[in-house]
Amino acid sequence: MFSRLMSSRRFAPLFWSQLLAALNDNLLKNALAMLVVYKLAMESGPALGTLAGAALVLPFFLFSALAGQLADKFDKAKVAARVRLIEIPIAVLAAAGFLLPSVPLLFVALVLFGTLSAFFGPVKYGLLPSHLEIRELPSGNALIEGATFIAILIGTIGGNLASGDQTELIAVACAIIGISVLGWLSSRLIPPAPSSVPDLQIDRNILTSTTTLLKDLHADKRIWQGALITSWFWLVGAAVLALLQNLIPQVLNGAPSVYALALFTFAVGVAIGSIVAARASTNRPNLALVPIGALLMGLFLLDLAWLASALKPAPEPLTAMGVLTSIDGLHMLVDLAGIAIAGGLYIVPSFAAVQAWSPVERRSRVIAGCNVLSAAFMTLVGLAIAALQYEKASVSLLFAGLGIANIVVVALVLRAWGAEGVKDVGVFLFKTFFGLEVKGFENLPKPGEKAIIAPNHVSFLDAPLMHSLMPSHAAYAVDTMISKAWWVKPFLKLAQFYTIDPTRPLGMRHLIQAVKDGASLVIFPEGRLTVTGGLMKVYDGTAMIADKADAPVIPVRIDGLERSHFGYLSKFQTKKAWFPKITVTILPPARLKVDPALRGKARRQAAGAALQDIMTDSAVLTTPIDQTLFEALILAHKTRDTGKPVIEDPLGTKLTYKKLIVGAQVLGAKIAPMLSPPASAVGVLLPNSAGVAVTFFALQTIGRVPAMLNFSGGTANVLSACKAANVSVVLTSRVFV
Repeated sequence: MFSRLMSSRRFAPLFWSQLLAALNDNLLKNALAMLVVYKLAMESGPALGTLAGAALVLPFFLFSALAGQLADKFDKAKVAARVRLIEIPIAVLAAAGFLLPSVPLLFVALVLFGTLSAFFGPVKYGLLPSHLEIRELPSGNALIEGATFIAILIGTIGGNLASGDQTELIAVACAIIGISVLGWLSSRLIPPAPSSVPDLQIDRNILTSTTTLLKDLHADKRIWQGALITSWFWLVGAAVLALLQNLIPQVLNGAPSVYALALFTFAVGVAIGSIVAARASTNRPNLALVPIGALLMGLFLLDLAWLASALKPAPEPLTAMGVLTSIDGLHMLVDLAGIAIAGGLYIVPSFAAVQAWSPVERRSRVIAGCNVLSAAFMTLVGLAIAALQYEKASVSLLFAGLGIANIVVVALVLRAWGAEGVKDVGVFLFKTFFGLEVKGFENLPKPGEKAIIAPNHVSFLDAPLMHSLMPSHAAYAVDTMISKAWWVKPFLKLAQFYTIDPTRPLGMRHLIQAVKDGASLVIFPEGRLTVTGGLMKVYDGTAMIADKADAPVIPVRIDGLERSHFGYLSKFQTKKAWFPKITVTILPPARLKVDPALRGKARRQAAGAALQDIMTDSAVLTTPIDQTLFEALILAHKTRDTGKPVIEDPLGTKLTYKKLIVGAQVLGAKIAPMLSPPASAVGVLLPNSAGVAVTFFALQTIGRVPAMLNFSGGTANVLSACKAANVSVVLTSRVFV
């Protein structure tokens, strides 16, 4: 999808125009920072560098409302071309600021560049859903975010030239003008995007238009929450990039090349995270990535804070190669990469969702509202960091505070999205780590349909797995003792549940009534985890609920988790794995077959037996049959082999899975030339020993059908069997004969 978008006129011109615009913004900002920190050697250099970032985003807060109105009222492609054209004279002003050099003039140019970006923001993000399909939005956003951080990278590397001599300053000045011209030429190729509300009245009052914009944004709870979530990403990004300007030169005593290396790592990380997020969002934005991304950002930030607190400035300015060859330097780069990758996972699906949720007629204003919030977050964090830096607050403390704030954001995101958000996260985690495969979603009950959903119970992960997969209207039966555990109570708030005691069937009247009223109840009929790998005793209580509520039973078969370390099977019973593949099969509804004449205890026991039969049938019906017996043996070796013998005969011969498989393959290759053509039957006349098992599977490996002959049947019957099976060759043993 990425290559298709990049070769399409509906996206490529916008991509290049955005890349060049962001490149100029960051080239100017970073060149200004390098100028004051390294060349002019101002004492307040780090604070001025942070203020430069704040100056670039402040116009977003001031002008985004007006920009959103203009983008909705006029053709977005024409607005983009006009904005990029106005950028050229401002680039000339910035070039003059570098050549003088004049810090005030550069700050003016920076504010004007930020103003143009504020007007371009609603246009570019409004054009994406206009020219792309919803399924293409995550990929489009990933490319745009990747372009932004590539621009940050190149702008940072180019900005380092501002710390050099006059020739390098001239190169920076010329580059800013040239990039502006290229950006304008790219914007002229953007396909038209006519307005859906050409009669929109423009409110030119910055204060009232911004207030109205935020009120409209706040009116839609889902979009408002999405705007806050996306704004947090830009706050974290702005804070990290601002703190690097303190971490690199002062805490690490790094040269400008180290700062460029850090920015390179950060930019590539965001690009990788964005691509991963786009690939994980196939038909719609994968919102499960958002809290996961926030959590990872928090953890990496805390680790970076710990590292920063232990770092000592190098006696000599540290080069990029010095960072790459030191443990602490690599540690820092890993943390930066982790923060960036997590940020890409976080922003791409969240912003794509906001775009998809926005009404077409006011989409640009929604984007503008997001920009206002993002700019407010970035401006405030920039000012706060500048103030704290001025007060000599340590960079490790600031990183730690940011990391803790991210952990809090995880809880806020999950709280905002409720149970559905937690379900998305659960499904994503199970698919990522366990290769979850689900069959039979169509068999789940619709809202208002009464049903008993009965999974087998193989591990402690069964409950979160079921919560992730079951529909939101499903209720859950929870063991009374488990429901009182402190670690379970927070999760119970995310679902409707009923407490039960599986050993007391008569205490389930409230469950029976709930199911009669149309509830879909998830309950584990076994009441305990399997200790054998097979089905345990099915308690009568679940069957009684289904019988008295006249509700169908929907059996659910969980396969794979019994091999995990979260189950009761030991390493002597099965081959244990931390992340075994999970297959969940949801079978069609089934009715309990109970004699209508039965009453009382007899009826309850009959219902329990009927449910036991249904659960047993589910194990049989979900057994894979689209494989040969030898393929099944190979699979058993991969998933069940504990190293113990699987075959032992009276002669003392013992074979493990490995010996059985190798023996079958060797024997099969040896006897294949002397047998009839593939698919033909081959007689096997051998005693009950390990050898007969090897021979049986040997024939399977070479595509022959083993016909098992029983010598005790007598000569006539053996001959009749050979004739009926069209057997022309019989494998036997000379000793046996």
